[in-house]
Amino acid sequence: MKTLEIKAALRGELGKKDAKAVRKSDSVPGVLYGGTETVHFQTTNSELRHLVYSPEIFLVNLDIDGKTTKAILKDIQFHPVKDTILHVDFYEVNEKKPIVIDVPVKLEGLAEGVKAGGKLSLEMRKIRVKGLYSDVPENLVINVENLGLGKTIQIGALSFDKLEIQNPKEAVVVAVKLTRAARGAAAAAKK
Repeated sequence: MKTLEIKAALRGELGKKDAKAVRKSDSVPGVLYGGTETVHFQTTNSELRHLVYSPEIFLVNLDIDGKTTKAILKDIQFHPVKDTILHVDFYEVNEKKPIVIDVPVKLEGLAEGVKAGGKLSLEMRKIRVKGLYSDVPENLVINVENLGLGKTIQIGALSFDKLEIQNPKEAVVVAVKLTRAARGAAAAAKK
């Protein structure tokens, strides 16, 4: 997992009024959970840009007034109209406690169904897993070479070392869908 450094400052006052004042100064209020105590902080939009607007997952070295803590992004809230960041939540991680995180899916190989004229469709871009942060990879690789026309790969058919999948077992991850050309070829072959 890649790491990213984010600098932040402790917030003195808490509440709606203070949060609005923080946002007016082009900063983002945030909370760090999971440690011995909950820490309220503020950081800038530019510090969060590489973390939020990226398909990758990061282990964050959160530097709050000189004290660095390893954390992961747990939740983020956006303004419904302006799409600016309103609030961020981080979760402190350690070597012994498992974390739950959404990991991007990466497909590998050329599916048999695609060779037959089908279209490969990635239904789930991320899979939620539980495990120690040191065991979480940058992405989960799924081989689709044996996936035929009209077939799917579901969560129940997948397993990854040292990780427990949290999604429902019947959820479809990837499918090869029939196209009009493939349907026409199949109909012509039956005649």
